[in-house]
Amino acid sequence: MSRRRITKLIHEGEFAAEIEVELLEDATGWSPYLAPDDAYKLDDTREALRNKELERAAKMARVFRLEPVIQGSP
Repeated sequence: MSRRRITKLIHEGEFAAEIEVELLEDATGWSPYLAPDDAYKLDDTREALRNKELERAAKMARVFRLEPVIQGSP
């Protein structure tokens, strides 16, 4: 089994987060997959962003506020 670190981006409302997770790769048909703790970390971070609990989210990820650069006409 091999492991490699990647950065996942998640988006929730006006916020985004960068989260480092570990992908596990093996000879099964399910490969590559997340380590269970990392899958929970993604879910917890998404929930914290949804509830605007930014300090909680920041303990697990780099948090960003999204804003439009150019406002298009409707």
